[in-house]
Amino acid sequence: MSAKRETLRLDKWLWHARFFKTRTLAAKQVNGGHVRVNGEKAAKASHAVGAGDTLTFAQGRIIRVVEIAALGTRRGPAPEAQALYVDHTPPSEPKAKGPGADRVGGRPTKKDRRDLDRAKDTLNNP
Repeated sequence: MSAKRETLRLDKWLWHARFFKTRTLAAKQVNGGHVRVNGEKAAKASHAVGAGDTLTFAQGRIIRVVEIAALGTRRGPAPEAQALYVDHTPPSEPKAKGPGADRVGGRPTKKDRRDLDRAKDTLNNP
């Protein structure tokens, strides 16, 4: 006979691994059809997951792809939670640099406006 694989509820594991602040939020993501386990949508928050399973879900504007390395027994500190998974999330693309991109506000400075005007003039008057 084969040994039974250790499993844990999907919403509970997501909460243990600190991907969601509450277990209720994790359950809402799963029940809404926003979490995939090994490429297939998980229908219920009670879906059993174990070591070796791959999860794909949205967290904010990022699509996370994580492989479960271990099952947690509690929701511990962040270093303990990070030991529960291997992150395969592709790196995000760097944002394009333009005039004023380094500032928090998006409004161009007077120098930026002068540079833009110069660039427009050279395009219009070759």
